[in-house]
Amino acid sequence: MAIDVTEETFETEVLARSAAGPVLAYLWTPRSEACVAFAQVLDAIIADTQGKVLLAKINVDDNPGIVQAFRVQAVPAMFALRDGSIMGEFQGPLAEATVRQFVEQMLPTATQEHISALLNRGDEQSLTEVLEIEPGHEVAIVSLATILTARGEAEAALALLARVPETDDVRKAAAAARLSLRPQDDYDQQLGQLLEIVKTDDEARQQFVDILEVMGIEDPRTAGWRKKLTMRLY
Repeated sequence: MAIDVTEETFETEVLARSAAGPVLAYLWTPRSEACVAFAQVLDAIIADTQGKVLLAKINVDDNPGIVQAFRVQAVPAMFALRDGSIMGEFQGPLAEATVRQFVEQMLPTATQEHISALLNRGDEQSLTEVLEIEPGHEVAIVSLATILTARGEAEAALALLARVPETDDVRKAAAAARLSLRPQDDYDQQLGQLLEIVKTDDEARQQFVDILEVMGIEDPRTAGWRKKLTMRLY
């Protein structure tokens, strides 16, 4: 399977999807005949994986931010990703046999395929089974913690989240769990009350940040409240 990816869709279409299976990011430019020709070869190789590897095509001319993030020096360039991390890369022209071998090494093992199937189910039993196989699987931990929080077991959710390093997803899930332990008043009202004491009260400051995490950057109020917090602290 092949998709076109931009800077706006990179996080959801590449990083997030790499948690469920291998993703091959192909950085190219339509100005290069070699890139265009190689893309056709790559399409055939990916088709042979029968959907086990996702090909994400990224036009370097339109997405300079991704080019910088990958530190691309030459195109075509390929980066193999799994669970949000780069597992291997090639930059510059390559022989078809070399690329085919590279892609074959990306194919998931039987265990990885089983984990992906369990994650796709997403129920508590399946997520627990993932953690029995891979105790530190972040996606399973965050998903299971979300289920526990919704069921009123925030303390158990926080204990579970403490098993993995803090990332944006882990931080947001932890904030939701902590927030669920407190009275569910209007966010604006809570933030207004907390703002008065955040400079001298560490717990109040943490509560303030937790609410902002749960609201998310999509909430138009978040930026305003974050600015008020900064002004109050500094």
